[in-house]
Parts: sequence; C-alpha cells; structure tokens
Amino acid sequence: MTDQERITRYASPPCLAGQIAPDYFDPLAIDPEQAKDVARWRTAERARLRADRQALSVEDAASVASALTGHMRDLLSARFGTMQDKVFSAYWPIKGEPDLRPLMAGLYAAGVLVCLPVVEQKAAPLVFRRWTPTTRMVRGDWNIPVPPPDATVLTPDISLAPLVGWDADGFRLGYGGGYFDRTLAALDPRPFTIGVGFQSARLATIFPQPHDIRLDAIVTEAGLEPVRAAP
Repeated sequence: MTDQERITRYASPPCLAGQIAPDYFDPLAIDPEQAKDVARWRTAERARLRADRQALSVEDAASVASALTGHMRDLLSARFGTMQDKVFSAYWPIKGEPDLRPLMAGLYAAGVLVCLPVVEQKAAPLVFRRWTPTTRMVRGDWNIPVPPPDATVLTPDISLAPLVGWDADGFRLGYGGGYFDRTLAALDPRPFTIGVGFQSARLATIFPQPHDIRLDAIVTEAGLEPVRAAP
C-alpha cells in the first residue's frame, strides 16, 4: 500500500458530513485554524462525555458492561467462530470505561490468545503484551495496569478500541494522545478493529482528521452499530 493510499483511508471526504454539520471542512485540506478549532472542540467533547459516563451509578455501569459483553460475544462468534489461536487485544478499563474483563477471561478459557496494549515509548506505536488471568500486572503509562515487560509480545488479529465518542462513519474520539491511530497505521496487516463505548456517546461527526482511522465495527450496550461504508 502506498503512502497516498493510506492517507485516503484515514479520514472521510466531505460526503454527507456537511449536511450534518454546516461548518464541516475537508480534513485533507488541513487548514491550520480549522484544525485548531477541531482540537478545541474535541477537548470539550472529551470532558463532557467522560463526565457523563463517570456519573453513572455502579449498577448502571455494570448493566452496560454486561450488555456489551453479550453483544461482543455474538459479534466475535459470528465473524470468527471459535477464535482458537486468534490473538485478541482488549483493554484494562479506566476512567469509567465499560469493564470487559469477564470477556477477556472467557476468551482465554476458550483458547484465545489475549493481549493488552502497552506504551513502551512516548509518541510511538503501542506494543501488545500477552495477558492471562494469572498475569502479575504492573503499573504502566498513566498508571494503567499492564502485563510485565517479560510478557510475550503478540500481534493482534482483532483489537478493541475504547471510545470516548464515536460517529456513524466509524471514527472514534479517543483520549487525544494519538497512540491508537498511530498503532493501526503501523500494523500490517491491520487487525479487525472494534470500537467499544456507550450509545449515549454517539456524535454527528468527530470532524475526522487525516490521522484518524476508520473502525471496522462499533458495539455499544444497544448492540452492533451500523458503520457507514467509506465513500
């Protein structure tokens, strides 16, 4: 794949977004002032959406996680069958994210190789260390529990992407560090990537930029969300 082909896959052209948001701009044009506006808007939306999900009661959060786990199992079974010998990248829940650790344990018990993303170097692609229910976790970047440095490094076939926000074109609003998109851009072949988040976090658009990479699927507590095909 050429660099130009990769660039054209990263973000959507105007298509229908201008009808959804009148101030939508072509992300490939890279107007510096508009890029700054989008960055400010994303910062505000992250704060709003994170506050919303962290305000959920323990009972509501558990209900969301349970529903998501069921929908994820259905999607994985329908697309990948038993998934034995597949490498599945999950995440350790932080900041009010849905807790899918029971899904991780269930997949491990079924013979799936489970791994977790780790920041080993700032502003570099993530690495994926193998996880098992008995793994001795250590504190990683942002104080997130991660498998230790001597854990086996794997390349995922399937990867979960936690969503702060998302849109129907399959783009995600993350935490702003760029690690996940940077990682997807570096992986070849690219894993089947599933965004995981709250139904209430749906946005009309995230105003995709050239570095934003479209997800293959999005799952919320409401089920599998249709992702509009790239134009």
